[in-house]
Amino acid sequence: MTKSIALFGAGGKMGVRLSKNLMGSSYDVRHVEVSQIGQDRLKNELGLSCTPVDAALKNVDVVILAVPDTLIGKLAAEIAPKLAAGTMVMTLDAAAPFAGHLPKREDLTYFVAHPCHPNIFSPEVHTAGAPDYFGGVLAAQSIVSALMQGPESAFELGEDIAKTIYQPILRSYRVTVEQMALLEPGLSETICATLLDVMREAMDEVVSRGVPAEAARDFLLGHMTILSAVIFKQIPGQFSDACNKAITFGKPRLMRDDWKKVFDNNEIAESIERIT
Repeated sequence: MTKSIALFGAGGKMGVRLSKNLMGSSYDVRHVEVSQIGQDRLKNELGLSCTPVDAALKNVDVVILAVPDTLIGKLAAEIAPKLAAGTMVMTLDAAAPFAGHLPKREDLTYFVAHPCHPNIFSPEVHTAGAPDYFGGVLAAQSIVSALMQGPESAFELGEDIAKTIYQPILRSYRVTVEQMALLEPGLSETICATLLDVMREAMDEVVSRGVPAEAARDFLLGHMTILSAVIFKQIPGQFSDACNKAITFGKPRLMRDDWKKVFDNNEIAESIERIT
C-alpha cells in the first residue's frame, strides 16, 4: 500500500531539495507551503502544486517538517491534534526533538534523519561544472537516523524515506537523538565550523601581514587537503617531525584544556536552546 507524506516547508531551500528527490518515488507526496515565494518556486522549478494543510493531513502516514528549528515546536503543536494515532512525524535535525519541542503524544511516532553531506574526498564533490558540495544531487552521502519514539517496526519506513530524500546514499547509520545532538551541533558546528572559521581568520591575518591573498588561500586549502588525508587516514602517511612539533606547541596555545566539555550534556543542551 502506498504511503502518504505531507511535506511542510516544501517550497523552502531544503524543502525543494526533498521535493525533487521524492519525485518519482513510491510515496504519495502532498506539498505544503504557506509562502507565495515558496509556492512559485515549487511550480516554476519542479512543476508541483501545493495542498492545503487540512487536506494534506487527512489520513496521512508521515509528516515531514522541513522548516527552521525555531518553527518546529509551534508547527508541531498546531498540527498534532489533526494527526491520527500511529502517524510518523519526521524532523530533519535533532535540535527541536532534543529540546523537547515536539508535543507529548505517545501515540505518534517521532523520527529524526540528518545528512552527513558528501565526504570531502568524494570525487563527485568536485565534478567539473556541477560540483555537489551539499549532497542530494550527484555525490553520495551517508545519513544518520533516530527513532525517538514509536514501534520498532517504524524504523524501516523512516529510514527508507530518509534514503529517498537524501539520495544518493553512501551509508546509513542508526543513532539515538542524544547521539545525533553530539554530532550536530556538537561535532559539526561547535567544533568543525568554529575551527574552520578560525582558520579563515588566520588566513586573513597572514594576508594582512603582507602575504598575497591568492597565495595564502591556495597554500591553506592545499595543506588542508593533504593534512586531512593523513589525519583522517584517507591515505597512509605520517607528519614530519617539524609538523608534529608545531601541533604539540600549537594545540595548548589555541585550545583550552577543557575544550571537550562542549560535548557534556548540559553544554549540548545550552547550545540547542540557543538554536531553537
